[in-house]
Amino acid sequence: MTLPTRPLGRTGIDVSVLGLGTVAIGRSTGLRYPKQAHRPSDTDARALIDAAVIHGVTLLDTAPAYGDAETRLGRLLKGRHDQFVLVTKTGEAYDGKRSSFDFSRDATLLSIERSMRALGTDCLDCVLLHSDGKDEAHLVDTGALEVLHARKQAGDIRAVGASTKTLPGLRALAPFVDVLMVTLGNAEEVEAAQAAASAHGCGILVKKALNSGHVEDRAGALQAASTHAFISSVIVGTTNPAHLAANARAIMGG
Repeated sequence: MTLPTRPLGRTGIDVSVLGLGTVAIGRSTGLRYPKQAHRPSDTDARALIDAAVIHGVTLLDTAPAYGDAETRLGRLLKGRHDQFVLVTKTGEAYDGKRSSFDFSRDATLLSIERSMRALGTDCLDCVLLHSDGKDEAHLVDTGALEVLHARKQAGDIRAVGASTKTLPGLRALAPFVDVLMVTLGNAEEVEAAQAAASAHGCGILVKKALNSGHVEDRAGALQAASTHAFISSVIVGTTNPAHLAANARAIMGG
């Protein structure tokens, strides 16, 4: 049995209800996992991608801030882009020690071009503002969102959105984006995400459903997150095909 798919809001894109986060493919430092992350070899990363196909995981989540994850995915997915929906981001860069943020027009344009080259595509499925959590409502007025919509109109991007960290940010950005990546840590966050999906047609992607690996009942957490009908996909990072398989079974209630 393979994973079911759901609409990504109003975008016309369908995604698997479980998505694969790829941060650990690209970097091993600055992560909040309970154990030290180790970047997989190309052989092991390819095995992970193969496992995703087997279990019906069609959404891959990446970002420039994930080290060289985009570049590695570009190599690994050569000739098989049509099997996946790629979600990447803009606004955050990581230098191996710390993150920096830039939501200017010029930085956003450069980020989009770099992501296209790294991923080996002339059209990015979805690009999210990679928020720093500071005054997220202000992101509505940055050059970044304007650039993303312009590139969408030009056909270079299929959907634009934001990965948010605050409720005010989620609510402020919802009318201006196609997709929101959110946490669902409490009832208020669930209500806000559902309102964004209902009122604005936003596709909702869930991050940190396992609290970066610190949740004990992994299956229960995944089932709880995916039970909400307005959720398009729950993003979980791993480099282990067995963990990916277990996550897929949990989502399907197995």
